[in-house]
Amino acid sequence: MNLQQLEYIQALDRYRHFGKAAEHCDVTQPTLSTMIQKLEEELGVKIFDRSHQPIIPTEVGRRILDQAAVILIQAEQVREIVREEKDALAGTITLGILPTIAPYLLPRVLPLLERELPNLRIMFVELKTSECLEALRLGTVQMAVIASEAKETYLVDHPLYYEEFMGYVPRDSELYAEEVIRSAEVGKYHLWLLDEGHCFRDQLVRFCHLRYDPTQRHNYSRGSLETFMHFVEGGNGVTFLPELAVEQLDDQHRSLVRPFALPRPTRGINLVTHHEYVRHALIEAVARVITASVPKRMLHLQPGQDLV
Repeated sequence: MNLQQLEYIQALDRYRHFGKAAEHCDVTQPTLSTMIQKLEEELGVKIFDRSHQPIIPTEVGRRILDQAAVILIQAEQVREIVREEKDALAGTITLGILPTIAPYLLPRVLPLLERELPNLRIMFVELKTSECLEALRLGTVQMAVIASEAKETYLVDHPLYYEEFMGYVPRDSELYAEEVIRSAEVGKYHLWLLDEGHCFRDQLVRFCHLRYDPTQRHNYSRGSLETFMHFVEGGNGVTFLPELAVEQLDDQHRSLVRPFALPRPTRGINLVTHHEYVRHALIEAVARVITASVPKRMLHLQPGQDLV
């Protein structure tokens, strides 16, 4: 058994296809297949059920894959210890970030990163919360910026800032005449919301006690906040924005923004890492740059804000 074989079974579990897994590992398909077969022969068990299409792990294979993820992360930490010793703030990392955070945070952060951490290369990848947590577990990302606390015991939260939810309303609606949005009344309007699985949507639905309304004539699958904003600007429905998105708006578009009545729903933004990730100086440096990029009022939970 060797680390290369563990990397191969992890890739096959990720892609559920021998050809795609081999391409990811930069080897031929026969090489990958042979190495995995040798590992199965050594262990005396089948890790994958090849009769199922796409292939899936066997019951014992799932346990082996979970342990392989731990081993590969620990092996990578040996390399990270060396990197930390040579140059704590250099190298390359991959950072997962939510699609409802990236468009509004990254334009503020990137200039500071280039100035404060010039020897660090960060590869950003947009992922939903569940995908960020899984990528951290597998070690495919080293850090993630998410809008909730990570419940898993193998992850560590590093609080960054707090961000309110804001309403975005049509100019010709009754909500435009109001100074605030009342959560109990949100459900009576046509709402443009992200797909299930986005924590931005899930947190709003819980806070406003929203239920699925089959009578709504228009729904939009895989929409973005920017698309929904255009709908609202055209006089169709209501949507919601994170606070940093409002910071980017001009006066004309900002006039369509309405805060919630007290208590105002607010999400906590955290930098999350695996508890075995050893580059602590780098974690602190990245967190410091992110917090320096947002308005100072957002660094603390304000009176009247309700953490969702």
